Amino acid sequence: MKPTIRDVARLAKVSITTVSRVMNNPELVAPDKRESVLTAIEKLKYQPNALARGLIHKRTQTLGVLIPDISNVFMAELIRGMEDAARENLFNLIICNTDIDKERMISYLQVLNEKQVDGIVFVSEPVYPDYYEVFKRYDIPLVLAATHSLEYEIPSVMINNEQAGYDAVEYLIRQGHEKIGIISGSSIEPISSIPRTQGFMRGLRSYGLKADFEKCVEYGGYLFQDGYEAMSRLIKKFPDLTAVFAVADEMALGAISYLQENGIRVPDEISVMGFDNTRLATMTWPKLTTVAQPIYEMGYRALNKLIDLIEYGTVDELRTYLPHEIIERESVRRRV
Repeated sequence: MKPTIRDVARLAKVSITTVSRVMNNPELVAPDKRESVLTAIEKLKYQPNALARGLIHKRTQTLGVLIPDISNVFMAELIRGMEDAARENLFNLIICNTDIDKERMISYLQVLNEKQVDGIVFVSEPVYPDYYEVFKRYDIPLVLAATHSLEYEIPSVMINNEQAGYDAVEYLIRQGHEKIGIISGSSIEPISSIPRTQGFMRGLRSYGLKADFEKCVEYGGYLFQDGYEAMSRLIKKFPDLTAVFAVADEMALGAISYLQENGIRVPDEISVMGFDNTRLATMTWPKLTTVAQPIYEMGYRALNKLIDLIEYGTVDELRTYLPHEIIERESVRRRV
């Protein structure tokens, strides 16, 4: 028969309340009593019931994660960071794939509310006013990962996407490229696509290069096929380009595939640069030069920020911006 908290209290010769305090607020218990309880727990191999712990704290030790596309390789690494942080803090995760569908997201929020999750991480998508009203209605602690909100006071963890777009084109310019195109995501997506494109255009202008938006920018999506199709359109309107910056690694690989299928050598004739530094960046030839964002750390930090919000009702830093860096591989050639 499994030992109970009553058995621990009896062996340690203390009250059940004291045992509970040792497990949940040990600093409130005198050292001698604390040692007696810990010794009894070890001797009996007692494992506190998760439901009992939840009743003490009025928590379920469960967190929800709302993500837009679970098939995206970026999400896998982000969730891994969250999972590791959750396990370290004795929390469990419920992963919900919204498919960027408002009704589906609201449905998942209802489920998470019914499950009495202690908090939610909302990933990648913008926080539109109607989304915010739904979040307010459920009044569950909320943290944003790989997105942010300047309109609402919601804690967040991400990178500076506008500066990252600038740094990408600056790198290509310093490699001797002047005719540079960009394959971006949606033309109305304000978290990643628009800021990275704005940074790209700012970089061209700051180096005195022609910034013809209609010619050098091609929109699409974030997946391989999107990059493939966007590259086919871009090269038709900008045939003399020498370098392409794609705002996601998977898109960059699609662009490389199109170029190689059409007899255009990468990087000898056209250099290609990606974004994210997912594991895909090293699974192709040439290996992908890319802007690396700390995806795992982003998930890890967002989850820990959520736990701080649950524990203390506040966070040390409302909007956290992590550093990015450029990883040089073989897909960009220096022009002499």
